[in-house]
Amino acid sequence: MGKLTGKVAVITGATSGLALATAHLFVAEGAYVFITGRNQQRLDEAVRTIGRNVTGVLGDAANLADLDRLYETVQREKGKIDVLFASAGAAGFGKLGEISEAFFDSLFNLNVRGTLFTVQKALPLLTTGGSVVLNGSIASIKGYAANSVYSASKATLRAFVRGWLVDLQDRHIRVNLLSPGAIDTPLMAAAGSDFKAQIAPLIPRGEMGRPEEVAAAVLFLASAEASFVNGIELFVDGGMGQI
Repeated sequence: MGKLTGKVAVITGATSGLALATAHLFVAEGAYVFITGRNQQRLDEAVRTIGRNVTGVLGDAANLADLDRLYETVQREKGKIDVLFASAGAAGFGKLGEISEAFFDSLFNLNVRGTLFTVQKALPLLTTGGSVVLNGSIASIKGYAANSVYSASKATLRAFVRGWLVDLQDRHIRVNLLSPGAIDTPLMAAAGSDFKAQIAPLIPRGEMGRPEEVAAAVLFLASAEASFVNGIELFVDGGMGQI
């Protein structure tokens, strides 16, 4: 029996990287998974690679109508959510003095507003004793050049976790924050080999993390093994954010 046998999970932004790896692992551990993405072709490919016990729903987590359609699909097909991994997010660089209103809005609309309504709109379907995991970043505790807006958007999620676990305590729904470091995803690959070479020495083991290593941490937070884990920020960063 898998760690999530009989469970229904929703993972937003799961067409690549760590969220897709998490979807694969959840299914392998017995869950039925609903995944979302903003590109139909990539979403279809993700569903194909997962292969079973998965439904793909096209949508943008920053679009409330898309979220409604996601949860209508979950309600119709399964009627509940046991695990919600609010993973959809965006990154970007903007140096103070050069930050535009559009840049700020693009990051906060998805990373903050989108995360809030992804969780709030899921509440009628979330089971008693369920698990909510938000996708953060070590950028929330580190100072990187031209990264203040992104860092602030992820730091906001820490405040969400602290407040929401109290709001949901009567339903025994756990809320935790997972904060990855430098993970070798397609997004990181797009930044180029030079960028990756600069990052690697900052990690104690000398290499970036793998999406599967993050997925294992999400599985822990989602499963009964973490039944007494609530309100934490779990860094999966190889120590990069701690030194």
